Amino acid sequence: MIPCDLFVDIDDARFHCRIDGEAGAPALVLCNGLGTDLGMWDPQIAALANTFRVVRYDSRGHGTSSVTPGPYSIERLGRDVVGLFDALRIERAHFCGLSMGGITGMWLGIHFPQRLQRLVLANTAARIGSADTWNTRIEKVRGGGVPAISLAVVERWFTPAFLAGNAATIADMLQMMERTPAEGYIACCAAIRDMDLRDGVAAITAPTLVIAGTHDIATPVADGRFLADRIAGAQFNELDAAHISNIEAGPAFTHALLAFLNA
Repeated sequence: MIPCDLFVDIDDARFHCRIDGEAGAPALVLCNGLGTDLGMWDPQIAALANTFRVVRYDSRGHGTSSVTPGPYSIERLGRDVVGLFDALRIERAHFCGLSMGGITGMWLGIHFPQRLQRLVLANTAARIGSADTWNTRIEKVRGGGVPAISLAVVERWFTPAFLAGNAATIADMLQMMERTPAEGYIACCAAIRDMDLRDGVAAITAPTLVIAGTHDIATPVADGRFLADRIAGAQFNELDAAHISNIEAGPAFTHALLAFLNA
C-alpha cells in the first residue's frame, strides 16, 4: 500500500502524519524521539505495515509539524496524541515511543488507558537527566542552533562500532537532527527537564513492553528495569545497542515489537 502523507490540525498546531498499511488493520502509532522525525521509524515500516495500520507523526516542534511557542510539557505532547487519535477516528491503538516518545507513551498510559491496547516504551525513562543538564543544552541551542550540539548528541545515540561502520546512516541522522527547528527542540527539552513520572508509572495498566539498550548512555538499562519493575506484568527486552536501538539493532527491535504486539 502506498504511504499516505497528511496534515492534521490539533488544538493550536498542525501535525505531519504518514500512514502505512491497510485501513482496516489494527492501529499502531509510532512516536519519535527528541531531535528526530517520523523518518526514524523507516527500518520498521515494511514489516509492521503487513499487519498494522501504522501511523507515525512528527512530534510538536519537530520535522514539518508546527513549532508553537514553548516551553512544552509532557501533558501537552500526550494530549497531541489523543487529538491525533480523535482526528483519525482511532478509538484504541497500540503505541510505541522511543526516548521522548516513550515518555509521551507513559503519560498516555497513566492518563488515557482506555485509548491504548498495548504499549511499547523504548530507550526511555520516567526521569531523564537533571535540570542543570537540560538547561545547559537549552542554552547551547539557543546560542548556536541545533548544529551546536548535533554531533555530540548523535555520537551518544550509537555505539562506537556502529558509528565506525555506518557512515551513511550517521550522516542521515545528523541531517535529521539539524533539520529540527531550534525553538521546537528547546521547548521539548524543557518538557523533559520538567518531567518526573517515577511515582506515576505504576498506574499503567496496558500490557507493556520495555526495550532498553545495553550501551545506552542517555537512558541506561537500569532506567528500563525501573519501568518494567513498576508496571504490572511488563515485559523487558535488552538489545545490543545504544540509544536509537530501532536503527542500530533494527531487525531485533522489529522482531521484539511484532512478537509483543501479536501476542
